[in-house]
Amino acid sequence: MIYHTLEQTDLRSLYSAFAAAFSDYQVNMDFSFSHFERMMRRRGLVSELSVGAFDGEKLIGFSLTGLRVRNGISTAYDIATGVAPDYRKQGVTSEIFLREHSILKNRQFGQYLLEVIKENLPAVGLYQKQGFQIQREFSCFQIDKKRLTPCVRCRVERAGGIDWKQADKFCDFEPSWQNSAASVSSVPEAFINVVARLNGEVAGYGIIEPETGDIPQLAVNPEFRRTGIGASILAELACNTEAEKVRVLNIETSQDAVAKFLAALGFEHYVSQYEMILPIR
Repeated sequence: MIYHTLEQTDLRSLYSAFAAAFSDYQVNMDFSFSHFERMMRRRGLVSELSVGAFDGEKLIGFSLTGLRVRNGISTAYDIATGVAPDYRKQGVTSEIFLREHSILKNRQFGQYLLEVIKENLPAVGLYQKQGFQIQREFSCFQIDKKRLTPCVRCRVERAGGIDWKQADKFCDFEPSWQNSAASVSSVPEAFINVVARLNGEVAGYGIIEPETGDIPQLAVNPEFRRTGIGASILAELACNTEAEKVRVLNIETSQDAVAKFLAALGFEHYVSQYEMILPIR
């Protein structure tokens, strides 16, 4: 087995390796190459920080890594780590991690961040063994889009962009990496933004990926909550997706009011994730 960074590996090869590694994953990861390409841009892929395992010239395992400054700390993000089924339980993942950690330490990164499905106990255990600690727990919710109906008290309209400074004041928690302003802004063509106005004032906003129905951000001005504005935003977002279901992703489990709001609309919880961090020393 040969291990090295991925700056000489083309995106099509990464896509093929990704599809093989996640062919039996708990969550459906069977999507198009164009979607994969957008996902890599959205999450900030840096090939020279990413590590691959090769059997001859065939990429059979990988750690795809993004880079940003998060809360003032130079942060690497594990976009995806996977190994093809036939090569598992051979120490490939552990070797990839050791090489990844060495690269990040030499580049003087402050921390290494990842998300993992809570029920994926082998993966959670592996990361904990490597020194990762759970920071937050996220819940994801979904609903048939036909079940969402608007409120008539406010006007909801499509917007060319989001005022992120204003949006920060509406949010009750820091979005996960893939849902952050930096991630959404990196592929603006992939999203539709809507803004709700009440008496001429911005009362809330929402963002949806039309292809998948995924909602990375949804927020309402605290002054206008419990008035149907959130439901109206969701209904408008649902009108702008090709998918049959809409999904609200990575809501902190500490945000009980958000979970209750979604449940009242008929959303069902379908998966939970841990956000885990490894300080790099």
